[in-house]
Amino acid sequence: TVNTAMKISSLAVSAAMVLLTGPTNHHSEAFVPRRSMAVTSSSTASASSVAYGGSKSTVLYTATSPQSTGGAVQQEELGLEYPPISPFGCNAKPVGDGGKHILGGKGANLAEMHSFGLSVPPGFTITTECCDRYHKQWNQQLPSSLWKQIVASLAMVEEEMSSQFGSPENPLLLSVRSGAAISMPGMMDTVLNLGMNDQVVEGLAKKTGNPRFAWDSYRRFLEMFGNVVLEIPRHLFEDELDDIKYEKGVNEDSDLTADDLRELVTRFKSVYEQQRMSFPQDVMEQLQLSIGAVFKGWMGPRAVKYREVENIRNLLGTAVNVQAMVFGNMGETSGTGVCFTRDPNVGTKELFGEFLINAQGEDVVAGVRTPRNIAELKDIMPDVYEEFTRNTQILEEKFGDMQDIEFTIQEGKLFMLQTRNGKRGGEAAVKIAVDLVGEGLISKEQAVMKVLPEHLDQLLHPRFPDVEMQEYKDAVMTRGLPASPGAAVGHIAMTNEQVVANKEKGIPSIMVRDETSPDDVDGMFAAEGILTARGGMTSHAAVVARGWGKPCVCGCTTLSVNEAKGEIVVTMDDGTQKSFKEGDFISLNGQTGEVLEGKQSVAPPAITGNLKKFMDWVDEIRDIDVLTNADTPADATEARKNGANGIGLCRSEHMFFKPERISKVRQLILGNEEQAEEALKDLLKFQREDYEGIFTAMDGLPVTVRLLDPPLHEFLPSLKEENVLVELAKQLGSTVDELKEKVEAMEEVNPMLGLRGCRLGITRPAIIEMQTRAILEAALNAIDAGVDAKPDIMVPLVGKVEEFRNQKALIQSVAERVFKERGRSCEYKIGTMIEIPRAALTAHEIAEEAEFFSFGSNDLTQMTFGYSRDDVGSFVPSYLSNAILQDDPFVTLDTEGVGQLIKMTVERGRDVKPNLKIGVCGEHGGDPRSVRFFANEAGLSYVSCSPFRVPIARLAAAQAAVETSSGLKP
Repeated sequence: TVNTAMKISSLAVSAAMVLLTGPTNHHSEAFVPRRSMAVTSSSTASASSVAYGGSKSTVLYTATSPQSTGGAVQQEELGLEYPPISPFGCNAKPVGDGGKHILGGKGANLAEMHSFGLSVPPGFTITTECCDRYHKQWNQQLPSSLWKQIVASLAMVEEEMSSQFGSPENPLLLSVRSGAAISMPGMMDTVLNLGMNDQVVEGLAKKTGNPRFAWDSYRRFLEMFGNVVLEIPRHLFEDELDDIKYEKGVNEDSDLTADDLRELVTRFKSVYEQQRMSFPQDVMEQLQLSIGAVFKGWMGPRAVKYREVENIRNLLGTAVNVQAMVFGNMGETSGTGVCFTRDPNVGTKELFGEFLINAQGEDVVAGVRTPRNIAELKDIMPDVYEEFTRNTQILEEKFGDMQDIEFTIQEGKLFMLQTRNGKRGGEAAVKIAVDLVGEGLISKEQAVMKVLPEHLDQLLHPRFPDVEMQEYKDAVMTRGLPASPGAAVGHIAMTNEQVVANKEKGIPSIMVRDETSPDDVDGMFAAEGILTARGGMTSHAAVVARGWGKPCVCGCTTLSVNEAKGEIVVTMDDGTQKSFKEGDFISLNGQTGEVLEGKQSVAPPAITGNLKKFMDWVDEIRDIDVLTNADTPADATEARKNGANGIGLCRSEHMFFKPERISKVRQLILGNEEQAEEALKDLLKFQREDYEGIFTAMDGLPVTVRLLDPPLHEFLPSLKEENVLVELAKQLGSTVDELKEKVEAMEEVNPMLGLRGCRLGITRPAIIEMQTRAILEAALNAIDAGVDAKPDIMVPLVGKVEEFRNQKALIQSVAERVFKERGRSCEYKIGTMIEIPRAALTAHEIAEEAEFFSFGSNDLTQMTFGYSRDDVGSFVPSYLSNAILQDDPFVTLDTEGVGQLIKMTVERGRDVKPNLKIGVCGEHGGDPRSVRFFANEAGLSYVSCSPFRVPIARLAAAQAAVETSSGLKP
């Protein structure tokens, strides 16, 4: 039993206290009291039957039958909406909702696989709803009524397996696994071989005639239970394992004999004692503590960080899957493996997986042993391989997606332990979606939902362009397994902490490890790429890297990592060795598995092949336009290549920051009337040239130019820039002191709410006159050159309709003069940005005058919240960690506040002009969740985002359309 005086985890403490002292007044019968009867060889009855007395069939009916009045009462007592337990693989149909939201992905899919007729070891799922109550209402304890149902469900498994939990003569061992509605590979906990103790191990050895298997299972359980449930550091067990292998002169775990493993069990128990703990021999106590540990893992730092990174929210928790163990470590006719039904890196239709003979599942994913390619199974166990391939085809057809499958072979019999939609890289996601449509398994609409925005983001990342050049080939030092595609360049960083610290300083890192573990999640997310010496294509590093689009090379056996010295040594192809220190540059090619010396050059990607076909489908399906924010001809050209339907925001002020232009802007602001007029003439020429280039790049598509928006002081020199001040004073014919006086006079206390936008245009109309002339003259020049120029002019920061009328009249008067001078005209529109809450409230008035609206969502967010977007870094992280904010409102739109202003604006504006074009041009235009709101709830005509986000916004717009029409979600 657990010694309550010991220093152990909070989970173990709470469980042990209840077990030793009985139920408390606060929460009656939180655990079933410990059974007084010891589990010995003379105990012939089922442990679950002994615990409660009476027949198993009676308990079964009461606890699990959907028709049972008793079960309904217990469900009601627990305050649950759904039955708390659902069996699978037994002679019963799953109970309850059956959906992933309640059963978790693993539990739902186990039930599905059983219904398809596949070999699934029996078990039961404790729902995600129980996890939610465990943390929020049950004080992290299992209520007695739930425990009774767990024991009754266990009896079903015993009956199906014809064995008994805790019986030395005929033992049943269990696995206890997590399983949330959304897959979180490696982030939560698993306990295998549960039910082992000093009596069971002897009985299992006798029953199987395989002492080595029995003692191997026991030592695995001791390590896993100690680490997962009691939070004993894993390395303490690994150190003992390494020591005994060294003493026995063997390299692999599988080379240890039964006697060696018996000795290892003794050493593992001593690890417990060193931590002032003792291993619980009571199998029911093991089960109670393990279920609690899996529930507790939902709120563990790894799982919380993963959900934060993956933006996973609104889940109840993890389900717990209790399942009969099948054993891959029973000798040469047993094994375990993980397999994808297609290549998750490139998407080709071929099995992609690995297996180990005489091993358990954790051995494959942990990267402790380098596994064998799944294709080799065909030669070793041809019948098993044939059955397995049939199963993969069934699962792909049933689920309509690439599957990630876990399996075990016990003495020649195949068991399917799990299937889920497989994590994949960007290239694979697109190819798989396209191929599944071609194979007739899914529709185009379903295909669009298979590709996530982050997949496109990966495809739009740089790549190595010159892989066939000799310079590239000469830089290749070694190769590992190409676990996740892409190009990564960065400094070697060997610890989680170093990678994170580098990221905070803007230093790119390659995380280099002997092997990664779930504890490395922060560093893996912050790294540009990941390199490991051990582990296979389905190891933790590979699976997580693929999911996050991080280039990854695993199992690089020629790599030696010495974290203590901060050094790695690479054995080259010719046998020579090269050493590198932490901080040195290396490069990874995740597509080929190559590790390269130094900082290799990268190139941008292109939209071709499968990606082009997929994006054509996207454009067929979406029903809002995607424009871009572009300020130069080069930006416009890039955006058009990425599929932009025009420019939704051309920020005219961005053209002023080149050295020869900024001096003219300063002359305009600080000079006398004559100097200002001269500066305007020069700026007119600069702006006209820029706009001509942009109109040419966007031939036939609308270009919306925002008139000057920022405060003038942003263009002024700092009073600390003495050299600049001297040069500018000379240009203006004044003294430095006089110039400083003028600069100081223009400073504002709160410039973001000061003289900017339309206020600037009203007080300095000459600037707006110059800009309007530049836009319209550029459009006419472009038209003369055969370009279909479509200019729109946008007035910023309007709060009152009178402001807009003033600027509109000014723009129209300039247009009349330009058209008269040129003897011809062109079509143009005048609209406004909606970025002040008052503009949203009076949108019906402004719509009488404006020809289009565009939400400046950054400023609208800033003014609605009262947050300075330049200073939110000082408090928003705390707001997020304390759940005051669910998202950074400058990244993902606040639909409850800012979103309501947007919907109000659309409604009021279109009451006046039903066909009013309304879009958004803030950063939110490229955020997928915000795009869904703009398309499905706000009813906007378009979104506008940066050139490189255009494909992602196109996809998000298409997914929003599918979600509306069919209810499917990405």
